[in-house]
Amino acid sequence: MKALFCPACGTEVHGRFALNEFALLPKEHLDFLRLFVKTRGNLKEVERILGVSYPTVRARLDALLKALGYEEDEGKDRLEVLEALRQGEISVEEAVARLREGKS
Repeated sequence: MKALFCPACGTEVHGRFALNEFALLPKEHLDFLRLFVKTRGNLKEVERILGVSYPTVRARLDALLKALGYEEDEGKDRLEVLEALRQGEISVEEAVARLREGKS
């Protein structure tokens, strides 16, 4: 990047600038990331705040991870289901259903 511009005040700065991976994320991903960090990664709390289903929250997290260039790890997904069960975030029935589907 060679220039930075502030639309609020009209200031423009020229030079060589390197942007980090977060600077390139769309607003929707940044908003989700902020909420995820604020809730300390508690997907159940993110679900409650956004008023959406757990699968929707997971889909948004997966989209964010993909945008950041991280690959999905199915073994990790299974561990996340078991951890959510252990913490009482999901029922046994829901955990079994997610494990059978191969999704968390």
